[in-house]
Amino acid sequence: MKRILRYILIFAIVFVIGLSSFLAGFSNSQSSTQTKKDGLIFYEVFVRSFYDSDGDGIGDINGLAEKLPYIKSLGVNAIWLMPIFESPSYHGYDVTNYYKINPDYGTNEDFVNFIKKAHKMGIKVIIDMMINHTSSKHPWFIEASSNKNSKYRNYYIWASPSTNIDEPSELGTRQWYKKGDSYYNAIFWSEMPDLNFDNKAVREEMKKIAKFWLEKGVDGFRLDAAKHIYPSSREKDTIAWWEEYAKFCRSIKKDVYLIAEVWDSPQRIAQYAKIFDSCFNFTIAQNIIEGVTYENTQTLQNNLPSIYNLYKNVNPQFVDAPFLTNHDMNRAYSEIGSSNKMKLAAALLLTLPGNPFIYYGEEIGMKGQKPDEYIREPFKWYETWKKGQTNWEMSLYNSGPDVVSVEKQEKDKNSLLNFYRDMISFRKKNLPLLKGDFQLIKTSADTLSFARVYNNQKMVVIFNFTDKELSKTISLPSNINITGKTIKGSGKILSLKNGKLSFSIKPYSFIIIN
Repeated sequence: MKRILRYILIFAIVFVIGLSSFLAGFSNSQSSTQTKKDGLIFYEVFVRSFYDSDGDGIGDINGLAEKLPYIKSLGVNAIWLMPIFESPSYHGYDVTNYYKINPDYGTNEDFVNFIKKAHKMGIKVIIDMMINHTSSKHPWFIEASSNKNSKYRNYYIWASPSTNIDEPSELGTRQWYKKGDSYYNAIFWSEMPDLNFDNKAVREEMKKIAKFWLEKGVDGFRLDAAKHIYPSSREKDTIAWWEEYAKFCRSIKKDVYLIAEVWDSPQRIAQYAKIFDSCFNFTIAQNIIEGVTYENTQTLQNNLPSIYNLYKNVNPQFVDAPFLTNHDMNRAYSEIGSSNKMKLAAALLLTLPGNPFIYYGEEIGMKGQKPDEYIREPFKWYETWKKGQTNWEMSLYNSGPDVVSVEKQEKDKNSLLNFYRDMISFRKKNLPLLKGDFQLIKTSADTLSFARVYNNQKMVVIFNFTDKELSKTISLPSNINITGKTIKGSGKILSLKNGKLSFSIKPYSFIIIN
């Protein structure tokens, strides 16, 4: 009898252990669909403006491949290419063929060769994916608008008799445009008709396009206008679509990198942080530019910890995507206005958590203000025009005898270009900066201080946002034990005792302490 009871007890223990393992495995399988893809530093490129290999004045894929050594020299390990598909517009956000590289830029074969070359250099490549809308010149729309019985008619959104065609979109834009005797929906521009994601054929087509480019070697996608698939009243449907899309992409390429443009509040972005690997941090971008410009860190101190905690609670695998400005915003240098402040902003960008994004030309201090063409001007390689320099448009903000260029800044060890290279190299060599957690250390509004922690490695980063040398004392959190040695920056430690750190720091500068 005792032997039988013993067997029953053993069986029960084994059953419980097995059940626990199964449940743990199930839980892990649920979360394993998204792994943390950090440690990346991106360079955003507008191909048209970058480097011209064939002398037509327009940047192209072969020119980009030719200049991969320069991109590699920055220290970045990933590239985001703005639209490269066939399009009638200079910017490419209105696509006429999702399966073909814009002939201005080259061929599909050129692009595959570029990817292979980038991969050999240890550089990942993601591309802009614009699936909220197509071009009005896309064959789908041409047929849909001319034949109400076409299968493509339902690829787009058409007004019903009860639709108020005078009602503006959520963007405040006109959204209904007449074609024949019908009205179609287009919230961004009349020549960008919105696609109908209630149509399963549209969803399947978008997944087919993703598969095509992933199998060509692309490492991921920057998903344009991600929150605009449906109106905000149907945000659950937008979320459901992106869950479907992300799951499909990960089934094709397990380590695909998906980053979404959700230009909104952190609370709105948090809904998308459950799905994507990253979303751009528009709030912090604005806070950095304004903080550096007006020499005040208070908004940054308020927002940084709350945003990071919000995202971490929503999805521990989510990786933030900080940046200064991008192709839709006035260039950082034009906003900030000086080289010293620009270096301060760059240093902050490259010491914050996440995968930072650098907009082409930012690293040499290119200028530019709206309209969009003038924030996407030709990249400046040389002091005077030479072969390879693009000239698809005349430069309004980056011309004249004092214009910045790679050629000029290569010669100056203290240039903004070499500062970016140095900071990127430093970030990559120090895991707390590359992958560590963030912990704010409260200070007055003229300075910003935080700790970065990776396993047992800890660093404290302190910024002086003013034009004066400062001497201060801060109280370190109890869990931040450091030696007090300055390993980077312009300043020095005066004392470190009983958790009190006293330091001096140069104007518009920073120090990093371990």
